[in-house]
This record gives sequence, structure tokens and C-alpha cells, in this order.
Amino acid sequence: MEPHYPAHWEADVVLADGGTAHLRPIRPQDAAILREFYSRLSDQSIYFRFFGPRPRLSDREVAWFTTVDYVDRVALIATIGSDMVAVVRYDRTAARDAAEVAFLVEDAHQGRGVASVLMEHLRAAARERGIRRFVADVLPSNARMIAFFRQAGYTAQSRFEDGVVQMTLDLSGTVTSHEVTAAREHRAESRSIQRLLTPSSVVVVGAGREAGGVGQTVLRNLLGADFNGPVYPVHREVRAVAGVRAYRSVSAIDGDVDLAVVAVPAEAVLDVVEECARKGVKGLVVVSSGFGETGPQGQARQRDLVRIARAHGLRVVGPNCLGIANTDPAVRLNATLAARLPCRGRVGFFSQSGALGTALLQRVDQRGMGISTFVSAGNRADVSGNDLLQYWEEDPATDVVLLYLESLGNPRKFARLARRTSRRKPIVVVKSGAATQGVPTGHNAPVLGLPDTALSALFEQAGVIRVDDLSQLFDVGQLLACQPLPAGPRVGVVSNSDALALLAADACVAAGLEPRPPANLGAAAGPAGYRAALAAAGQDADAIVAIYMPPIPGDAAGVAAEIVRAARETGKPVLATFEGRLGLPAELRVPGECGGPGKGSVPSYPAPEEAVRALAHAERYARYRERPPGTVPEPAGVDTAAARTVVARMVATARSGGSTSASPPPGPPSISPSSATATPSTTTSPTQTSAPAQTSGSGAVSGSEPGVVPGVDSGAVPAPGSMPGGEIAAGRADAAALLACYGIEVWPAEPVASAAEAVAAAERLGGPVVVRSADPEVAHRAGTVRLGLSDPAGVRQAYQDLAALLGPAVPLAVQRMSPQPAVPTVIRLVDDPDFGAVVSFALGEATARLLGDEAFRLAPLTGEDAAALVRSIRAAPLLFGGHGYPPVAVGALADLLVRVGRLADELPEIVRLDLDPVLAGEKGVHVLGARVIVRDAVGPRPDRGPRRLR
Repeated sequence: MEPHYPAHWEADVVLADGGTAHLRPIRPQDAAILREFYSRLSDQSIYFRFFGPRPRLSDREVAWFTTVDYVDRVALIATIGSDMVAVVRYDRTAARDAAEVAFLVEDAHQGRGVASVLMEHLRAAARERGIRRFVADVLPSNARMIAFFRQAGYTAQSRFEDGVVQMTLDLSGTVTSHEVTAAREHRAESRSIQRLLTPSSVVVVGAGREAGGVGQTVLRNLLGADFNGPVYPVHREVRAVAGVRAYRSVSAIDGDVDLAVVAVPAEAVLDVVEECARKGVKGLVVVSSGFGETGPQGQARQRDLVRIARAHGLRVVGPNCLGIANTDPAVRLNATLAARLPCRGRVGFFSQSGALGTALLQRVDQRGMGISTFVSAGNRADVSGNDLLQYWEEDPATDVVLLYLESLGNPRKFARLARRTSRRKPIVVVKSGAATQGVPTGHNAPVLGLPDTALSALFEQAGVIRVDDLSQLFDVGQLLACQPLPAGPRVGVVSNSDALALLAADACVAAGLEPRPPANLGAAAGPAGYRAALAAAGQDADAIVAIYMPPIPGDAAGVAAEIVRAARETGKPVLATFEGRLGLPAELRVPGECGGPGKGSVPSYPAPEEAVRALAHAERYARYRERPPGTVPEPAGVDTAAARTVVARMVATARSGGSTSASPPPGPPSISPSSATATPSTTTSPTQTSAPAQTSGSGAVSGSEPGVVPGVDSGAVPAPGSMPGGEIAAGRADAAALLACYGIEVWPAEPVASAAEAVAAAERLGGPVVVRSADPEVAHRAGTVRLGLSDPAGVRQAYQDLAALLGPAVPLAVQRMSPQPAVPTVIRLVDDPDFGAVVSFALGEATARLLGDEAFRLAPLTGEDAAALVRSIRAAPLLFGGHGYPPVAVGALADLLVRVGRLADELPEIVRLDLDPVLAGEKGVHVLGARVIVRDAVGPRPDRGPRRLR
């Protein structure tokens, strides 16, 4: 491979029709496939590209097109199988920030979205090489290409000159361009899943003669479901399997084949995939095991499976999976190992576990729930939950999405898709591995670096309902599938048992709901009593829990009819504990499509606490739906261009081995609710103890630094300079300059080497000061800060005490004391390799750290995200005047979080940022310490850049 070949530009992509292609930079070795590609082009395509006839390419032209430097001359090609189907290139012009661009797509593949996805990748490559504009000459008669450029979402200008239309495209991303890219991605990935779930014909490769074998089981289940299309078993030796004519190979089948279920030994799967590709199969379900779950050899085989399938335009479900199903009466697809599917319903169900899949489907069926479609991804080598979210978002047959996840391959993309989908349809998730953060062997997914509490917070930000176990998954799912969302937290309880009514009311209070006084009807209550009580409850509540547990048999059918009536007439969600039964009993069902449960069916739970728990999840989700999505604010005083200059200087200087510090801008800081910008000031890395009440005078001793527990890792940033892995710890002045570009000021601190210097520094700073350790590691220990020093004697004594305590090796600093009272908080930014930029917020108290009371959100933050982040920690009442603490400027805290989120979103070089502590007072917030780590960013961030399959 060429020395400078940019391998990170390679990508597998989904095309507009749901097929796949492989994109990569061109190489000199591609001369032969370029000639073959050119030979398949129509005269019109050649004319539009070269503005004249050109029946063949000369050797010199082939060499010119295939030999590029990947800087000033770049070409990307799209391949399907071994064929080149498209090429796009740019050549830098004399204006170094511009390049001429040209496309050529094989006629047979035009209209599949190849050009648009190539354009996205070429744009990313060009911007990486410092190009900001594309220029294209297009013939006036090439209306299709002119429309393509205009619809690309970029700023486009055109002028007519010398018989051609010259178009100029600004490569800066715009809101429109991002929306266009997301819309194309959505359509393509949704279509790829639709092709899998709605095949016109199915082949089962490996359908053996032995009853109970994997292949024959899938074949019999397809036949038993009465699949609406031909089913072809493939067996090398027999003429028929399960009474159906068998074929010796896929290629021997006379008709077209849309879907292949592969159930052969793992060693033979790759040959089957290539044969399916030659046949024109559109998708694969690999139920065979022996892949990534078996170790390194199986993992290599799994990578080859995905590589070969995608290269030939195929998506893969599995391997090691249960299969896929679609209960649509027009399809009737049961390509799974489960003999019985649940009835038709409005729930889309995705399970990563193949082993659990059959049991999960059985539990759904036992509850009487219905499903629209089901996918078991197994090792999740290709098709994932993200693909299913794309499909279910606009699937008219699906109202609720249930996900059983064992891993997250692209967490950032999951959050983006879930946030969009959850505005229309509820998503309920069980994520295994909460305690261990483990990923099953064989999954094409990383071990997540964030704690599970962070994952829960990010689910919440995206509107995802996370539950603890599979029972809760179905408890919530059956409610959302059949009943409307509650309009508020008020809950009416109607029961024939005092004890059960009390349990329901207690459960409501514990779940944050507001129970109305329960209506106890007595043990002998019948339909008439329930009718009156349910009607009354509907007048004063947003939801109703109906409990019917008769000590002796009664008119259960009549009571059930009244419960269903109440759900229909009140228009409010009604849940039941009906004779202790679980699911959707026949008596509580409203008939739906194909005999499944319809809207208005009332879910039943064995105990009222379980009903209330499901209702609480629905109520929180309803509140999420009511809140506006929010927008990312544009805070005043932000200079992104200046910030990028500072970061570039930091990276370049540290890379060369020099100091990263710049001259510090002067001025005292303050971020207030009314104005979050002020004159920038120097950054330092001290921390200043602050509490609701603070001693002033001549030298109070703090108990400990508020954000750190002695002996617990504080996450302190190393001293300025280069670090392992290409990361650089910024100097205090560069950190200050960077933060100032986002309107964030940091209180100055002056390093001192003697008591006299400490006194002089205190006089320069003015007002009460603190003397403290200037070493971030030492500053996190107890007793390393002296507070409220208002006279020279106190400053001198404090310096002498700390110098004696810490020794000559620990530097000390003097810093102005912040206005009191104030609450210490900590704001952090971490660029997670899988989630991208994550902002966290916590109090700076030792107790908060011990309890792990920290909240998280993905950057950038909307105003609503920032406000919710402040309120998400358990200790949030302390910020609003609780427990003797002063109410603080929460609006200023939210503004600071928005600024940090914007910095994180705009500067991929920032690996970590700690603002510790941030003192929140009644009139504003004050940043006392800031630490920054940067790196030289390479390649797109998670879920950024052009579309690609991960």
C-alpha cells in the first residue's frame, strides 16, 4: 500500500435503495477496474463528464486518474463486489483553498445515491486537506448534475461561461447540509431493513433432513407461518426437505431470491455469502454459530463475513442469531428458530441475544401482546439497533419500540436517533451489563468507558425509557402499546381491597406520582360499583389503576367490561390488577388487527406496585414529550475562530517540545445571571474551599478541598507539556486564553515562593484572599487551603503554616477569595471515544463524590439540557436553598454549561476539561480552577463526518 495512503477514508456505506457499497481512495493498481468501469459507461455519461466523445481512455489518462497524491489530487471510488461503479475526484486549483470536482457514476447504478455519499466523503477529505470550496463545470444540458449540486445542502453559486455552467460550493457545513445528510442516511438505512423484513422469496441454505436441525427448523417455521412467497431449501444431496423441492445450490434456483437464511457450519458460510451475492440476494440472516463468540479465529471469520457481504451490497443479521420475523399478513415471515410467534401487534422488538430470543418471544406471547416485527441480531456484526430505529421511526405498523441491548456499537448515533424517534414513538430499553459494563464475546462493539449512571443519563436526555429487567420491559411495553400517555401525575385508585389500594397509593408516592384518595368498593363489589367509581376517578385523575381481586368468585367478566369501558370513555390510561393475571387477558382486550390486542386494551399486572411502576415510566416519558426539543443557544462573547487558533498553537507548540503557555490576558472574572462575559483573566489550577458559611479573618483552616475525597483519585491533570498517546496538558495561560474565547473567565492566582511574596500578592489582588497549594495533586488533600485572610499578618502566618506542612517541594499560591456564601460545584468535559463529547456536573463536596452523585449530558447542550443537568443530581436541592444552603444563580450555572458544551462540540482536539471548583453564589458563578488536555485530532468524531457503517 502507498506510504501516504489515507486508510481512514475507507468506509462501507448504505445506498439509497438499501444496498451497500465500499468506498476507498483510488490506487495505481486500480487501472484494470477503471478501464472495465469506463467500458460500461454510456456515450451520454461520457459526454457529460468530458464534454465530448471519448470512446476509451489512453494509458496516460488511466495513469493520471489512478495516481494521486491524496493531498492536492484526490479520487475516491465506490466498489460493489470487484467492480468499480463510481468515481469522484478533486484537483486543487491555484487558489489553494479551492479545488475542481468531477463525478462519474456507472449508468446501471445511477439513482442509487452513490454520488451523494461519495460527495460527503470527498468533502470530508478536502476539508482535512485545507480545501474550503469546490468548483465544478457542468454542461447546461446535464440537468441532473446541476440539480444534484443545488440539492447537496451546501451554499452553491452558479454562472454561465464559455458554454458551461460553473458551480461553486462552499464546503462549510450548514444546518441544511446536516439535515440533508441525516435524511439521506435515514432513508437508506430504513430501506436496507425494509428489504430484510419484506422479502418476496426466501432461501434456507443448510436445510438438512434431520428433524430438529437448525436449517430444517427455520424452514418448517417459514412454512408453518404460511410465508407469502416461495421458500427454497438448499441441500447438496437430497431432492426435497420437509416436502419442499430442494436445490443443490443457491445459483441453481430458477427464480429471484431476496433473503437468504444461512444455517451451514461456520467454515462454509463465506462461500455461501459469495454465492448469494452472485445470485443477487439482497440480505442475509446468519443463524450459524462459530464466529466472534468462539475466540480470535471466529472473530476474524466474522470480520470477513461482514467485509464480503457489504462489499457485495448485502446487509447481515447475525451471525449466531435467532432470526427475523414480520407478522404483517401480507408477508407472514417467520425466519426464526421459534416455532410460534406472538400475534399481530404494534410493537417492534429488537433483541441482541440469540439464546434469549426464543424465551423472550414466548413471554411476549404468554402475555397476549402482539408484535409488528422482530429482529434478533446475535453477535450484531452488521445490522444493529440503530438500523432498526431508522426503520421503526416511520413504520406505520409500529407504535412502540422495545430493545434488549447487550452492547452499543455506536452510542453517539444511538443517542441521536433515539432522541429523534422518541419524539414520535416511545423506546423502552433493557441494557444488560449495568454492573459489569461487559460486552458479550463476539459483539462488534467496544466496552463503554463511561459509568452506567452516565449511560442512564444519556438515555434520559434522548427520551429513552430505561428499565431494569425484562419483566419491566414488557410491563411498560404493553401499557404504551394499548393505552394513551397520561396528561399528568394524578392517579385514581379503584379497588375492592383496602390493603391493595394502600399498596397502590404507597407505590404512587414512591414513584413520584400523586395518588387521589382511593375508592374502596368492598370485597363484594360488582360491575355497577366499578362503573360509578371508575367514572368518578376519571374526573379527578390523569390515570386510573383498577384493582379487582375478589376473595370469592364474582362477575369478573362484567367488571372487566366496565374497566375497558372506563378506558374508552375517559380517554385516560387505565391499568389493572385483574385477578392477579399478567398481560392482556381476553376479558380486557379490544380486538385489533388479525385478532391481536388493539388500542384500548387494558394491561393487567399481578400486583398493583408493578402497574404503578409501569405507569410512572409512562408519565415521565409523557413529560419528556411535552417539553420542547430545545435549541443550542448562541451565548454572547464566543469567538470560535480565535479558540481554534489557540488550540492549533497549543498542539503545534507542544508537538515541537516547547512551552504551551501564552501571555495571560488580565482582569478579574465573574459570570452572572445577566451577563456571562467579562474581561478574561489568567487560568490557574488551584481550588478554593467554599461552603454555605465560611470563616473570615486571619486564617481559618479548611477541612478539605470541596471537590475531592482524600485518597480518592481526583482526576487531576498533569503539568503542562506532552503526555503519552499524543495528548498535551495545556499551560495555565493557554487554558485561560482558550476559555476566554467562550466567555469563561477564571480567577487569577499568583504563585509565591516566600511569605513576603505572599503578602505582596495579597496586596495586589486586594480584598480577602486564600493561600493554598498550587499543585493540583496536593490541593486535593485536606488542610491545604487557608481561607478569609484579610491582613498581612494572617497571610504571612498562613504561608508559613502551609510551607511547613507541605514542604519546600510543593509550590503555593495566593488567590482572591470568592464572594460568600457559595456552593462548590465541578464541571467536566470528557471526549469519550464512543459517545463523543460528554459534559458532567456535580457538587464539589466530598460526600457527593463518595456517592457518585454526578449527572451527564452529550454535547452540545440545549438550554433545556443545561437546566436539566443542574437539576439531575440528587443534591440539587442544595442549589435552590435547601438544607440551609443559599439559593444560587442556577441560570448562570446553566449558561456556563452551555458554553462548555459548545466548546466541546466545536473543538475535537479537547480531550478533557475540568472546571474545579466552580463556586455558585447568589449573584453569579466563579471559576477558580481550569485544567485542559488537548490532542491532535485525526479523523471524524463518533457519529460525525460522512455517512458510514461502523
